[in-house]
Formats: sequence, structure tokens, C-alpha cells
Amino acid sequence: MPGTRCGSDGEHELQDRYGTRDRAERFYQDQVLDQLNPTMIEFIARMDMAFIATADKHGECDASFRAGLPGFLHVIDERTLAYPEYRGNGVHASLGNILENPHVGILLIDFVQDLIGLHINGSARIVDDTALRHNVPELPENVKGRAAQHWVVVDVEEAYIHCRKHIPHLVPAAREQREWGTDNIRAKGGDYFGAKAQAQADALVR
Repeated sequence: MPGTRCGSDGEHELQDRYGTRDRAERFYQDQVLDQLNPTMIEFIARMDMAFIATADKHGECDASFRAGLPGFLHVIDERTLAYPEYRGNGVHASLGNILENPHVGILLIDFVQDLIGLHINGSARIVDDTALRHNVPELPENVKGRAAQHWVVVDVEEAYIHCRKHIPHLVPAAREQREWGTDNIRAKGGDYFGAKAQAQADALVR
């Protein structure tokens, strides 16, 4: 957080308990920035996926996945970035958490080229697409199936590396074309994990 030391109280307690305080302090000093540097901005611009962590006001957590064409995560300036919220299932789990608790964590990983990751932590707010475009006209254009209804605008508080040691090397493969924005149940994955079938079976035995 701005104006405070890096890391949580829990981090520091465990660093003392396990004797890693010196290593941690070197990491904080050498790798943790309070803004995006040019290399980070270039990295973000070529990412086509992101993992988003949020929590509600009670601390109940949710991790979500976002994807788009490279550049869908848009750096407004070195202290601000935004990502689009496309039409989805209407649950709004991540946005609902942000409404209660603005703290957000973003993890970007390059599985293909450099095998490296970038953590971005900050404070988020929800902005309507039209309103943000009025102030940030260089946002990626909306296209069919990828029309942003809202944007999550993040004020960057921490940005730091995720080491490559355990990042797998993935090779992109051609796959079927899927329609973005579809409501087709089968195209969206159907009942892959059997949750609906289980709920129906449970209802029959009640």
C-alpha cells in the first residue's frame, strides 16, 4: 500500500518465524515497484489472459479468469490500467466483490515466450464503457462479441515479478473457432462438471 512497508503483517510474521526476513527485504527492495515501468507496460500489452483475485467485505475470496486479444488490458498510464468486462453469465462475482472491497490482485503469465509473470495489486473501481471512452479515447475498439459493458480501472499500488522457476512452457495450438459472446450452453461448456445434474438428482431424493 502507498506510504507503508511492503507485505502484510502475516508475511512479516512468517518471515521472522522461518528466518527469511533478509531474503524478503531484498525482494521488496529490488523488485517491488509502486508503478509500472516501461518493460512491464510492454509485457502487459502483449498478454491475452489474466487471473484476477478479489474478495468481498468479509474477506471471502474469488479467483477469476479474463481473456481477450493482446492489449485488452489497457495501460492508461504508469499508475493506472483498465480491463474490460464483457457480457457474461450475469453473476458479477468479481465486480460484486470490487463494489464491496476495492482491493484487487492481477496475475499475468507468459507461458509461451519468456516464461515469466507479473503481479499487479491495487485499488479498483467500476467505470461504464461510455464514460471511460470519453476520458480515454485510445481504449481498444469494441467488436462483435467483445463489446465491453464496463471497465475495471485499477490504481496500481504494487507491481512485481513472478519468477519463472515453476512456469510451464506451453506451445499454442490451433483449435476450433468459438463465437465470443454466445449464449449457446454447449459452446460455453455445458454442464461439464455435472453440477446441474447433481442438483437435479439431489432434488429428486428430497
